[in-house]
Amino acid sequence: MELVKGNRTAPMLRVDPAENGLVGTLGVPGDKSISHRAVMLGAIADGVTEVTNFLPGEDNISTINAFRLMGITIDQDGTTLKVHGKGLRGLSEPTDIIDAGNSGTTARLLLGLLSAQDFFTVITGDASLRTRPMGRVVEPLRLMGARIQGADETNRLPLAIVGKDVVLEGRYYPTPVPSAQLKSAILFAGLYAEGETSVKEVAKSRDHTERLLKLFGADIDFSDDSTTVTLRKTDKLTPCSIAVPGDPSSAAFFMVAAAIVPDSEVVLTNVGTNPTRAGIFNILIEKMGASGIKVNSTEEGASGEPVAEITVKSSSLKPAVINAKELLPAIDEFPIICVAAAFANGATKIMGAGELRVKECDRIAVMAKSLTAIGVKCEEEDEGIVVYGTGGKRVRGGRIDSHGDHRIAMALAVAGLMSEVGVTIDGADAVDVSFPGFFGALDGLRR
Repeated sequence: MELVKGNRTAPMLRVDPAENGLVGTLGVPGDKSISHRAVMLGAIADGVTEVTNFLPGEDNISTINAFRLMGITIDQDGTTLKVHGKGLRGLSEPTDIIDAGNSGTTARLLLGLLSAQDFFTVITGDASLRTRPMGRVVEPLRLMGARIQGADETNRLPLAIVGKDVVLEGRYYPTPVPSAQLKSAILFAGLYAEGETSVKEVAKSRDHTERLLKLFGADIDFSDDSTTVTLRKTDKLTPCSIAVPGDPSSAAFFMVAAAIVPDSEVVLTNVGTNPTRAGIFNILIEKMGASGIKVNSTEEGASGEPVAEITVKSSSLKPAVINAKELLPAIDEFPIICVAAAFANGATKIMGAGELRVKECDRIAVMAKSLTAIGVKCEEEDEGIVVYGTGGKRVRGGRIDSHGDHRIAMALAVAGLMSEVGVTIDGADAVDVSFPGFFGALDGLRR
C-alpha cells in the first residue's frame, strides 16, 4: 500500500493488488458498540469499571470526551480504561457543548441518558452527523416526558436537553423499525423512569445494551422471543470488569479478503459472535457458500458476549438473494458484503438496506458508484443493490471516494487486493473512526 499525494485535503491511499495469498493470525480491535456502552454505563455506576480491549477509534473517543465534560474521570492506557463512575445521579452539567463528532451512537444514546439528568445539555456533531435523523429517538423520549428542543422539528442536531424538574414515566413503546440505537436510548431513559419501560421490536436488533445492563445489575428481563425488553427504574448500577470482544464488523473485512484472494489462510482471534451480530457468518457461509470459513469454539467472555476464533481459507463464492431479515444482523457489513458479491459466480441481490441511505453517507448509492468505478457491474435499487460477480476474476481497479465513511474505505481496500491496477481511496483516513491501523493490518497479511 502506498500513500498518494494529491491536491485534495483528505489523504489518499492506494491499495495494490495481492500477488499472492493472505496468511497470518490477527486480533481485530474491540467491538465499537460495546466500547461505547461500557463507558456510558461505567460512568453512571457506583465505582470503578475496568474495560479491556476498548476500541480507541474516533467515535468511541467522542463518547469518552462527552463524559469527561460531565465530570467523569476516565483513565486510558491504550486499550484499557478505568471509568470512575459517580452513580446514576452523579453526572454534572457539561462545561461545554457536547460534540459527538461522527458518532450517531454517542448522540442518540446520550439523548436517552441525559433526558433525566437535572441539568441542561446541548449535543452537536460534525457536518455529516448533523444531517442524520434524530426524530425517531426524540419522539419516544418525549412521550416519556423528556424536554428536547432543536431545529427541523427536533429531527437534526444540534439538540438541547432540558433535564431540570423533569420526571420521566415508563412506557410501552413498539418501535417502527428494528434499531439498537433507538432501543438503547429508551432503555437508558428507563433507568430513571417511574414504573416499567418496555420496548417491542418488529425484529430483534443487536442486544449489547441489554446484556451490559444485566451485567451492571439493572432490573431487566426479556420476552420468550427476545423481541420485547422490559426495564424497571434502577437505584444503582454495580461496577464490573468488561473484556470487550473483537468487533465482528471489523473482522468481516478480513474474512472477505481471505475468502476472495486465492491461496489465503487467515486466523482471527477473540471475535464476538453475538447472535444479533452473526449475520455476516450466515451470509458468507450459508448463503454464499464460503466453505473455507470455520467458527471455532464459541464461548461466553467476560463481557457477557460469546467469542470465537475464526479460520478463513479461500473459497469460491456463489451468488445469493439476501432479504431484509437476513441482512438485519449484518447491516453494518453491507459494504463488504457487496465486495464479496463482486467476486461471486453470478448476480447477488441485497434487499432491506433502506436505512443505509442515512448513515455516514448514502451507503447504497456510494457502493453502487464505487463498484462501477472499479469495473464491477451493479444496479442500485431503492432498498438495496444487485451486484454481478466476476466469478473470482480480478476487477479493473481505479479511484474511489470514501465520502468520509470508514466502512466504504475498508470495503474498497479489500476489493483493491483483487484488482488489476489497485484501488486509490480518497479520504482513506476515515478508517480511524473504527479501525486505526487497518491498512497496516491488511498489508501485514500479504505473503
